[in-house]
Amino acid sequence: MDFSEAAERISRKFTKDGAALADKTKIEGKLKRLVQEFGVQPSEAERSVTNELAREHNMPLPGSNPGTPKSGGGTEEKKIADGVPGEWVTFEGKVVALSAPASPSIAQSGILADESGAIRFVAWAKANAPAMSEGAWYRIESGVVDEYKGVANLKIHSGTTIKEISEDRTLIPTPQPIKDLRPGIGSVRAKVVQEWDASHERMLQSGLVGDETGTIKFVIWKEPGRESLEVGGVYNIFYAQVDEFNGRLSLNLNGATILQEEGDIPVSGGEASFTGAIVHIAPGSGIIKRCPVEGCNRALSRQNYCPVHEIQPNFVYDLRLKGWLDDGVKTHSILIQRDAVEALTGINLEAAKEIAENNPLGMDEVFLQMREKVLGRYVTCKGREIDNRLLVNTCETKKFDSADHTRLLNTAGGAA
Repeated sequence: MDFSEAAERISRKFTKDGAALADKTKIEGKLKRLVQEFGVQPSEAERSVTNELAREHNMPLPGSNPGTPKSGGGTEEKKIADGVPGEWVTFEGKVVALSAPASPSIAQSGILADESGAIRFVAWAKANAPAMSEGAWYRIESGVVDEYKGVANLKIHSGTTIKEISEDRTLIPTPQPIKDLRPGIGSVRAKVVQEWDASHERMLQSGLVGDETGTIKFVIWKEPGRESLEVGGVYNIFYAQVDEFNGRLSLNLNGATILQEEGDIPVSGGEASFTGAIVHIAPGSGIIKRCPVEGCNRALSRQNYCPVHEIQPNFVYDLRLKGWLDDGVKTHSILIQRDAVEALTGINLEAAKEIAENNPLGMDEVFLQMREKVLGRYVTCKGREIDNRLLVNTCETKKFDSADHTRLLNTAGGAA
């Protein structure tokens, strides 16, 4: 785009009695900012600056009939659900959540909602926009809807006007079935099915929630006022961020409104089944210690340290096996839970505790004995497959079928 030429073209439209009303240098600066900083299409940027100047100088849009109101134009008021990436829009909505800015270039970010839906917004620091308050309603004029990783976002820039409005409507979104969630903002009524070990020091909790239609991973990052969810608890989760990575969806609950309720939900099994040989047992298997704090249940370090609740001398013992199951075509990461571990190894929790507390090798001896019993065994594991890991509920020993071996060799020979 030739910014100088476009600025000249716009400037010519705003002349009165032979005098230019708009500074070409400022017009060129506005165009550059919209195109280079906000990724707006050049034609849309030119139209936006033209509209802005028309409002500033109280003039009709060039080429329009002064007696008729502007239509189309990209800045007409819309419902949030009707916003389309690439459009300039005006929304009226409630700030239902605010989040910590991810960058110094961002002044404020959060979620704006109306009765039709919700959208994540970002106010750039350069915009010098007035700060919005959580729970208040606003009219946001001339915002830009763009798209990031397939998710619509509302960008607040220097040309955006923000006005607080008097409104006392209560927004209660209708929960969606988990199977119908899409990247963006979503609300669900779900049960906490599992809690997983934290994979990052900034992570407060991660695990699995489910409803009658399926399950989805959730994560809560450490922030003041954030609390863990109770395993087995049923929650209404409003305005959660639905992220997508490698084709899998997950819920980020940091900006969400979370209300626990009574009752239960029958969670869809989401069962997967794989048959093959256990070819690896990873460290961290065998008997482990868990944090006893209610709602935590994280695995402790050797020094009885919980990443959230620190030293826990009154730990609780548990059993698990982590490893790989090879079916001859693909290697699956597996995590076998206590009941299945006991059935597969023949070592129950009490026996494992006896070994750990009285054998010179302690917990390592439990690991060695269990690895000896399962490594190389041919088994069928059933459970939920989440993030390329099978969370195993049952694991049965199978007799190896030599016909399968022959079939796989023939397949490999044919591929060669």
